[in-house]
Amino acid sequence: MDLASIDFAPFWLSFKLAGLTTLILFMIALPFAWWLSQTKSKAKPFIEAMTALPIVLPPSVLGFYLLVVLSPNSAVGGFFEEVFGLKLVFSFTGLVIASCFYSLPFMVQPLQSGFETLNKHMLEASYLAGKSKLQTVLQVAIPNIKPSLMTALIITFAHTVGEFGVVLMVGGSIPEETKVASVAIYEMVEMMEYGTAHIYAAIMLAMSFLVLVAVYIFNHKQKRKLGFV
Repeated sequence: MDLASIDFAPFWLSFKLAGLTTLILFMIALPFAWWLSQTKSKAKPFIEAMTALPIVLPPSVLGFYLLVVLSPNSAVGGFFEEVFGLKLVFSFTGLVIASCFYSLPFMVQPLQSGFETLNKHMLEASYLAGKSKLQTVLQVAIPNIKPSLMTALIITFAHTVGEFGVVLMVGGSIPEETKVASVAIYEMVEMMEYGTAHIYAAIMLAMSFLVLVAVYIFNHKQKRKLGFV
């Protein structure tokens, strides 16, 4: 199998999906993770459990419920199709929404963990210096959780690239629309085109390994700077 004959469109679509999902989740998860790290609400364990559900739920289960909710026959799917003209199932828009749900805990948990390990005296000093909560988060908290921040961004991106069950349930396999790399590999195996499947799988394996190496190298350097190693 010649590399020149390989269709790289599924990889481009996967990276596009992962990039958008990571950006959207970062904007949503940052304030949410900060709130979780600071709240003393009795509902916190239940909210954390709901957030972490995609980690333990079979992707087919989550994908099925998302398919039901986003379908044009549901209140949500029908509303978006009638008001905004957006079809949420078997579309790239639907993939982004589904990916945000599926990858949510991979963004929230590292950020929450980073915020919870911050020195409380540092935050109190910021408040005493007259900084608002927003200024404290942006100027004090975030710069001091760089390892957690990078872990959240990189792992969320990589996890989204590797999605299969949820994206297949919600998006199907429409070329250049919803046919991401993981779905393309599945189809190659079904058609017994193992040569192409090997190349696709090898690219995914190499990318996943390099992503993890980058995370560990970055975190190790940050620990060295702080004198932990």
